[in-house]
Amino acid sequence: MPPVRVLVVDDSVVVRKLLSEALASVPQLQLAGTASNGAIALAKIPQVNPDVVTLDIEMPGLNGIETLTEIRKLYPSLPVIMFSTLTEHGAAITLEALSLGASDYLTKPTNTSSLASSMAQVRRELTAKILSLVGRDQRVNSAPVQHSNRRTSAGAPIEILAIGTSTGGPKALAELIPQLPSDFPVPIVVVQHMPPLFTRLLAERLNSQSQIRVSEAEAGCPLEAGHVWIAPGDHHMTISPTGTQTILSLNQDPPENSCRPAVDVLFRSVARAYGPHTLAVVMTGMGSDGARGAAHVHQAGGEIFVQDEPTSVVWGMPGAIVSAGLADKICPLEEISQEVIRRVGVGRNQTSAATNRA
Repeated sequence: MPPVRVLVVDDSVVVRKLLSEALASVPQLQLAGTASNGAIALAKIPQVNPDVVTLDIEMPGLNGIETLTEIRKLYPSLPVIMFSTLTEHGAAITLEALSLGASDYLTKPTNTSSLASSMAQVRRELTAKILSLVGRDQRVNSAPVQHSNRRTSAGAPIEILAIGTSTGGPKALAELIPQLPSDFPVPIVVVQHMPPLFTRLLAERLNSQSQIRVSEAEAGCPLEAGHVWIAPGDHHMTISPTGTQTILSLNQDPPENSCRPAVDVLFRSVARAYGPHTLAVVMTGMGSDGARGAAHVHQAGGEIFVQDEPTSVVWGMPGAIVSAGLADKICPLEEISQEVIRRVGVGRNQTSAATNRA
């Protein structure tokens, strides 16, 4: 199989050199070329025919957003990874890029990092993202797919919605959350793999687009119906019943599946607290985070919906659940919100309250 060809677009000579050396050290990858600005990149794409483009956000002339917009017009399916700074400005523009069709993003190493550690970080993270986007991640794609026939009818009333997602998740959440009605009758807890600051800005962005409240989670918050809490970057999120309320907790226990926050951590706690009254949704994402947690939801009698492969940027996370036979329903992204609304509405009564558990 030929190596994956990557076009590196960045106005910094240092960053172009760093990325070029990182790519050269990975046999599965090949540097297709470099470009110092967006105009040069657009001219080079038909010449070098890359499989993936890495794209800086801040560039003279055509900036990253403008270049991405042109790439999406000309090459709708070409994977693009934004190269972002870990700042509020960088995070905000990265979220805008993801909403405009960027496939994924990578944060630039901090100035405090040594060159060796920067190279190792970039090589590890960039390689994983590229191989997943082009379908070469064998850990994700090698398992046989088995469709579950666990349930043919609705189970217990749903009292909580738990969502896990990663690569492609911000855009998927922007498709799902704003479609939920203002009187959505249960609380919603979300893990989106993102660093600190990014998760707060994602929550603010979704809150501005939605009929229900969306917040970055804070320790000690009681769950309320019709409110979405997104786990903050670098913190696991769990829930625990306390008297008549269910409370959010945050911790910095070791990463699971190389992730913090991790979907598995959230799903386990939701399964313990809500058992068969749990609806878990797993959407697009790299790797298999959420699969073990989904097994806990399944064992507790809860239900699991997943996004289908054609509408996922990367089908690693939902695909792992389907392969394990844990999916109760497999939906295109555009149908998930209606399926969730339908399932949450089944079997409800006036005395069922998601935040008042005996």
